Amino acid sequence: MNLNDRINILWADDEIDLLKPHIMFLELKGYTIKTANNGLTAHELVSSEDFDLVFLDENMPGLSGLETLARIKNTKPNLPVIMITKSEEESIMEEAIGSKISDYLIKPVNPKQILLSIKKNIDNERLISKKTNLDYQQEFRKIGMELMDELDYNQWVDIFKRITYWELELEKSGDNNMLSIIEMQKNEANTQFFRFVKREYKNWLNGGSASPIMSHQIFKNKVAEHLNEDSCVYMVVVDNLRYDQWKSIEPYLANYFSVTSDEVYFSILPTATQYSRNAIFSGLMPSEMQKIHPNWWKNDTDQGGKNMFEKDFLEAQLARLGKGNLKFSFNKITNLDAGKKLVDNMYSLSNNNLNVIVYNFVDMLSHARTDMKVIKELAENTAAYRSLTTSWFEYSPLKDMLQFISKSNSKLILTTDHGTIQVKRPSKVIGDKEITTNLRYKQGRNMKFQSSEVFEVEKPEDVFLPSVNLSSRYIFAKEDYFFAYPNNFNYFVNHYKDTFQHGGISLEEMLIPLVVLKPKS
Repeated sequence: MNLNDRINILWADDEIDLLKPHIMFLELKGYTIKTANNGLTAHELVSSEDFDLVFLDENMPGLSGLETLARIKNTKPNLPVIMITKSEEESIMEEAIGSKISDYLIKPVNPKQILLSIKKNIDNERLISKKTNLDYQQEFRKIGMELMDELDYNQWVDIFKRITYWELELEKSGDNNMLSIIEMQKNEANTQFFRFVKREYKNWLNGGSASPIMSHQIFKNKVAEHLNEDSCVYMVVVDNLRYDQWKSIEPYLANYFSVTSDEVYFSILPTATQYSRNAIFSGLMPSEMQKIHPNWWKNDTDQGGKNMFEKDFLEAQLARLGKGNLKFSFNKITNLDAGKKLVDNMYSLSNNNLNVIVYNFVDMLSHARTDMKVIKELAENTAAYRSLTTSWFEYSPLKDMLQFISKSNSKLILTTDHGTIQVKRPSKVIGDKEITTNLRYKQGRNMKFQSSEVFEVEKPEDVFLPSVNLSSRYIFAKEDYFFAYPNNFNYFVNHYKDTFQHGGISLEEMLIPLVVLKPKS
């Protein structure tokens, strides 16, 4: 321990003289110890001096340990207090814990116990951070070596999960240097992932190679197996929910659900709601939707909402899968009032075999961050964006819905349609007036662009995408690029740089959560 940064400890015990060996041991370890032989003196010292930790005897004459504890917490509520007692009475333990003690030790205590308790309560964050950094340094080298190989889609899922895990762990440590390193590694992974998708995507859709589960397949392959006439399954689709966002809200569900399956599936291209979410509910690729259900599919250039027929798509898919006899509901939440209203009516869903809830808030948050300065400041980077999502979830109607589901003994399937990425680099594109406006993909004709920065699909039918006209083609932005027009370039760069967008090719957009949860009650 650095002696210039000594930790100050107050030890209050009516038999403090008997504890001199313990105190000397701690002083040799570099801690500064001040003593008190009664509760009143202990409280006076806490009120007048700064301490990092208090050891407090429970059984003292005059002002008892519990009474002293109450006064200390009233004066300095965040000061860690470790209660030491001879008593093993459950009521005393419960009262002490209810008063927010940091630890509870039973006499006789030895110096090593005391030292461990100090490290647990004072040095905990530093020690965890140190261990986390060392562990990630080892993992960094392993992931770096793996990225040099030709990976299959399962290996990409594994790497993405590991990078996400370490990103969240390092964020807790607060080490900006290590966070910069993992950001660099994620960027390198995205570079390699783009090459992988560019090489394999057409093959996946045309049976040329083993393919991952994709948007149009998840209902048939992952949801339908849970459906029957005796089931009550809730499928909650949170629009634009990244995998890291799911891992951030997962702890809030830990008291209510057990995770039975935590998978990642691949969103189709474009990674945009119009394409990917319609694909989920229809069980079809976009060009198939256009062909089979022309009245329900709208192209980018068509007027009107692009996701107005999701319930119809789902009903048709259920019939195709031989489950047309099942009772189902379909609710789409686009604002707070609609969310509250559904919470109040959750009981009415209990008799259905399938209840689908589409929740749009996270997608709206992403778009609001682009357009509203205050949201942009609240979600300056990926970590802040993730934190904002978590804060919203904790007090949202969605959490109330999930709590209700946990009490109904129904299975819950939680998923999304696509993710999002914070874009940083502009990529110039030129097209006619009918070119689509999305910043991460473009559909049109006579487009000019930087070929090294995009995945170009000259024949949309090759990837089951509809064509507005015979010469239409698609381009998808790679990594963290976003499309900008040369004639308005500075505006686009200033307005959209560092915003969260989707539609293109990145780990964050394409690899998205599909989670099955079982109520604990």
